[in-house]
Amino acid sequence: MQYELSYWERESFFKEIDVAVIGSGIVGLAAAIHLKTLDPRLRVAILERGTLPIGASTRNAGFSCFGSMTELLDDLSYASEDQVLSVVEKRWRGLQRLRELVGDENLGFQMLGGYEMFTEEEEKIFLECRKRMPEFNEKIGKITGWAEGYKVVDERVPGFGFQGVRHLILNQPEGQVHTGKMMSALLYRAMEAGVKIYNGFAIRDLEDTSQGVEIETEFGWTLRVPMVLVAVNGFARRLLSMESVQPARNQVLITQPIPNLKVEGCFHYDRGYFYFRNIDGRILLGGGRNLDLEREKTDEFGTNELIRKALTDLLETVVCPGQTIEIDSWWTGILGLGPVKKPIVEKISPNITVAVRLSGMGVAIGTLVGQEGAELVVSV
Repeated sequence: MQYELSYWERESFFKEIDVAVIGSGIVGLAAAIHLKTLDPRLRVAILERGTLPIGASTRNAGFSCFGSMTELLDDLSYASEDQVLSVVEKRWRGLQRLRELVGDENLGFQMLGGYEMFTEEEEKIFLECRKRMPEFNEKIGKITGWAEGYKVVDERVPGFGFQGVRHLILNQPEGQVHTGKMMSALLYRAMEAGVKIYNGFAIRDLEDTSQGVEIETEFGWTLRVPMVLVAVNGFARRLLSMESVQPARNQVLITQPIPNLKVEGCFHYDRGYFYFRNIDGRILLGGGRNLDLEREKTDEFGTNELIRKALTDLLETVVCPGQTIEIDSWWTGILGLGPVKKPIVEKISPNITVAVRLSGMGVAIGTLVGQEGAELVVSV
């Protein structure tokens, strides 16, 4: 739909904006709130193309996790120890920033622990994890303050009712949040701070000029603002030439309520590619992207029947075996990945800053990335 802005619209809504934050996910909201904290005089507006944040912020599983052992071991196969620990430290600090900003009650935060599952076929990798557990506990404990973050809890397997699971490793400081409550609270904090939020704001292009950033909309009109912070994560390629950010789609399901559900906590499987948790007496389960990596390298929402079948099989044969489980609904979320698990927070031109590539850990690292992006915007 093409149209022009009226005089009233341009003068009353879009004339006096100092910083436009593109994207109203965790990063965008945290950045906007922080900008107002740094300088309450700044006129900050968030421009969001969806009715709600489109991407992963309202579509994730709500894991407040920072690294299962197999994921970290996998990361160490292509990154240095210092690089891996640096990312873990950012995730941990990001979680604490989120809890401070919103409050545990508003997050629905519960520190129930994060479990990693191992089947009989994964005995070798489990033994490797157990061997290196003292080393991980020492190094990551310096970040978290937990002397024994990781521990083997095989005795809990029967209580959860799993089938085919031989071992469990618990990461004690991990927990879970209610994603809807989290995003509602962040939106409220932003509006309370005086941030304007415009939904349905579809952007075609950005151009940094000597007079400011020209924002070209898909409606046919443009808007000029002094500074822009791009916080669209997996959709960064749509606005900017950022080959270092690869979109990735994740399939997610949630069941109908399950009577006498035994599962409690967050669970990872296969290096974190599969994940599930309890919520409102239901199971939320997602992932499986590694089964069809090429087709899932997309920022288009949609189904992947191969992966959805794998998820339902996992649900019915391992998580809730022998039970009649009804699936309530499916959805997809779009992640922003890259060759390394390190966020990109940088100025790509004098007036455009980016804060993207959260590598599937938006809940953990998003608040910190947004705040770092805000500080970069106002830096001289």
